[in-house]
Amino acid sequence: MTERQRLKNKLDKVFSIWIRRRFADENGYTSCYTCGVVKHWREMDAGHFQSRGKMSTRWHVRNVFQQCKQCNGFRSGEQFKFARQLDTDYGEGTAQEIERLSNAIRKWTLPELRDLLKHYTGLVKDFE
Repeated sequence: MTERQRLKNKLDKVFSIWIRRRFADENGYTSCYTCGVVKHWREMDAGHFQSRGKMSTRWHVRNVFQQCKQCNGFRSGEQFKFARQLDTDYGEGTAQEIERLSNAIRKWTLPELRDLLKHYTGLVKDFE
């Protein structure tokens, strides 16, 4: 495995924890971004509006939110509901802008990946 892949894997893990915990209450419960069901953050997924395969928005904070496994896995991410919620929360056109950003070609450098990993590791430590 290359250093780039190791960094991406570590970053995916820590970013996922941060995403699922960032809106959780003091007991660790959070609501699904698309259906509203409330579960413990450990029972949630980090659901992507635009596929995580699109590197330009893979770790974009408005592209990824906590989702229940039903919405993220069995309902393919509920992209329409996700888009509507983004526009409600962040203003009309937000979903369209994230979609536009997701289609840009982005190759993260090793220093950029290290910086992101350090940043999100620090944010996760703030929960402890």
